[in-house]
Amino acid sequence: MQPTRHSRTSLPWWRGRGLVIGVPYAWLLLFFLAPFLIVAKYSISEMGDVRVEDLVTYANGAVKLAAKYTNYVTVFTDSLYFNAYLASLKYALCTTLCCLAIGYPFAYFMARARASVQALLLMLVMLPFWTSFLLRVYAWKGLLDEGGWVANAIVGLHLDQALLAMGLIEAPGQLMHTTFSLLVGMTYTYLPFMILPLYANLSKMDLRLLEAASDLGATPWVAFWRVTVPMSIAGIVAGSMLVFIPCVGEYVTPELLGGPQTLMIGRVIWDENFSNNDPPMASTIAVVLVLLIVVPLALFNRYQARVEEATK
Repeated sequence: MQPTRHSRTSLPWWRGRGLVIGVPYAWLLLFFLAPFLIVAKYSISEMGDVRVEDLVTYANGAVKLAAKYTNYVTVFTDSLYFNAYLASLKYALCTTLCCLAIGYPFAYFMARARASVQALLLMLVMLPFWTSFLLRVYAWKGLLDEGGWVANAIVGLHLDQALLAMGLIEAPGQLMHTTFSLLVGMTYTYLPFMILPLYANLSKMDLRLLEAASDLGATPWVAFWRVTVPMSIAGIVAGSMLVFIPCVGEYVTPELLGGPQTLMIGRVIWDENFSNNDPPMASTIAVVLVLLIVVPLALFNRYQARVEEATK
């Protein structure tokens, strides 16, 4: 009996669909779940004189489990941690909105530009990645400090009065170590992460939809809001997640450009781990931070999946 065509072309599970699905899952298990479980273990462990005590010990023929939950009680009852979490979410959200407001027009212009110009604009967006992240933050420190040309321009145009009225700075001319300098640094740092997904989404959009909207009497502004923006929701969501998630745990930019009033959770984790020599408390804060981000995302993805199934 001759083998069928299907039997000749079928692949074993470890070379076909299983390999395609298994490699990303293995990557996530190795580089996300495993480190997260180690941090979670530290969060319920006891801090010894020098190092973190073992969670499970064996002595005198008995296995002892020493799990400490008081760190979680402290995180949810101490106002210091609550305010730090709230500030992190607030500044991450503000940075995401600023990146969206700046990045969407730029991505739209890139997607509508000539093919030869698109390559140049794409290179300009990725150009900051060729420079050290730390050097770019230090550059903004020099630009916004007293005597910097950006600071001189803002003060010369009396824009510092507007920033003072909005509560972004504490005194006229004082731009460094304020909410304004923090948002400027974080927006500049994460702006490419907003532009690239939006550009990838907008460049694949079918322009015939805009022509159809124009034929039906829609103005360019109405066509933009009724056609372009809804078609680019996937890029907006992807870019927002790429900006918002790392911003919540940001440490370097708030440390160099922020001030005492911009205390974020990344600095709290650093202080607990290095200044207070309390890795279990730092691990607890990190675990709560991860859950604070992952759980809403999982619920949102589940909701989106149900909506897509209902619309099919």
